[in-house]
Amino acid sequence: MKQAYLATIIALERMHRQFLEVVKADLEQNGVHDINNVQALILYNIGEDELTVGELTNRGYYLGSNVSYNVKKMAEAGYINQQRPTHGRRSVRVKLTEKGTALRKRMDETFTQHCESLSSQINQDELIGANTSLRKLERYWLRQLGFGPRIANDPLFNTAAA
Repeated sequence: MKQAYLATIIALERMHRQFLEVVKADLEQNGVHDINNVQALILYNIGEDELTVGELTNRGYYLGSNVSYNVKKMAEAGYINQQRPTHGRRSVRVKLTEKGTALRKRMDETFTQHCESLSSQINQDELIGANTSLRKLERYWLRQLGFGPRIANDPLFNTAAA
């Protein structure tokens, strides 16, 4: 069990880095040089929503200071708009601009292409099974941190969801 556990941890870290490289290569291939791969994934996670930096941090499980820095850079590059509400001056709401929406659409098309080409190697049921196992592992780690009750009703941890 220990060997499998450690192999899983190493695989998760390696796969995350590889996926970031895939995103980076796609950005470069499409002539996008004013945003990096991490920023592009944050942008993708914003989607059509208008979120605070805190909500984005919770949604994507990014570190708050990293999100703030990356949001600033994405705003400077014209991918997102930042707005401070008049009543809550500490919170900043972010929303994609037309430029950000166009990049997100391009990324979504790329992810669709990935799914189409991946389907010859792994089927949807296998991916669902992998996701179920990864959610169980994530729940275990969150319980180790004392977050068990807070995630009980979180739809991200509903193992029936695909």
